[in-house]
Amino acid sequence: MTQASILPFDLNIDPVLPERKDYRIGCLGAGFIMRDCHLVSYNKAGFNPHAIASLDRAQSEEVAATRGIPKVYDTWQEVVHDPEIEILDVAVPPDQQLAIIKEAITQTSHIKGILCQKPLAMNLAEAKEIVALCKKAGIPLGVNSNMRYDPSIRALKTLLNKGLLGERVLATIEMRAIPDWQAFLRKYDRIEILNMGIHHIDSFRYLFGDPEKATCVVRQDPRTTFPHRDGISQYTFKYADDFMATSLDDVWAGPGGDAEDDYYIKWRVVGTEGIAQGNIFWFDYPVLKPSTMSFTSSKMPKGWIKPALDRVWFPDAFEGTMSQLLCAVEQGSEPEISGADNLKTLACVEACYRSIEEERTVALTEIEEDLLT
Repeated sequence: MTQASILPFDLNIDPVLPERKDYRIGCLGAGFIMRDCHLVSYNKAGFNPHAIASLDRAQSEEVAATRGIPKVYDTWQEVVHDPEIEILDVAVPPDQQLAIIKEAITQTSHIKGILCQKPLAMNLAEAKEIVALCKKAGIPLGVNSNMRYDPSIRALKTLLNKGLLGERVLATIEMRAIPDWQAFLRKYDRIEILNMGIHHIDSFRYLFGDPEKATCVVRQDPRTTFPHRDGISQYTFKYADDFMATSLDDVWAGPGGDAEDDYYIKWRVVGTEGIAQGNIFWFDYPVLKPSTMSFTSSKMPKGWIKPALDRVWFPDAFEGTMSQLLCAVEQGSEPEISGADNLKTLACVEACYRSIEEERTVALTEIEEDLLT
């Protein structure tokens, strides 16, 4: 049963596509996220990956052959300086993105837009510099905050926009996962909130706007052997209307080994006139199992409504993050997930870390003062 057959409105889970799909994309990075997410979704959408480079030429060549990319370079600098490249798609560790942006902004004759990974940087100062550099160069900067394009999250946004849940009361995300922490993170003590929780934080902002304050508590993950501040994390955002949005990010999720796995991401939003809840089946990848969403509302007295969502988070969401940048390039506008907007997500992340360090609730105005200086 399709969503159209049981609902009198469209859930708007599909991204808005650009009129022109053949922008020549330069791909930086050849790991899983580029090979099996970005490029799979781009090929499905009809986009035009034109060149690729990574730290491993052989890996770049394998990805190029598998995904149909005509050019392979030895270095990212060669991709940036290729006059045929119009869009840069940066899929490298966030602590390396500033150096790439500094070089890319010198190529305004051919680079029309840049898509960076989230987090934009490992600290707020570098993220601010990236945003300022792109603004000065006049190059639209998008951020790959791809959970915004999970179909269940976009369907929830539609319900909220239509007021079907009434006055908002409480939102929760519960994640149980055992992450494979990337090697570059071993240089830092901020790992979970900045690299995984940021998906949930950005989704809260997308769905509900900017909070007033944040409270966060953490404990170390027994499985993670390198020094770290945040393993298992719980953070709550409070809004001006008394609404709360909270996430529990459990990266222990059980001992593993012979124990039965029970990994999931679940979300739930409760309002005065309805409830919505969903599951995001990221952990079944590469099996493509669509996200689910169900809701009940006093404004639609039909019990629980369970529309079928025919898209998945990975890899389908990456069509959306590239589309929103290409649309901005076409229209001469800010991307939907712009670098400037992402600074507000990073401000929420910073508020969480300050809450951890000082063991108190932190007003977002404290962090916004840092953004303005």
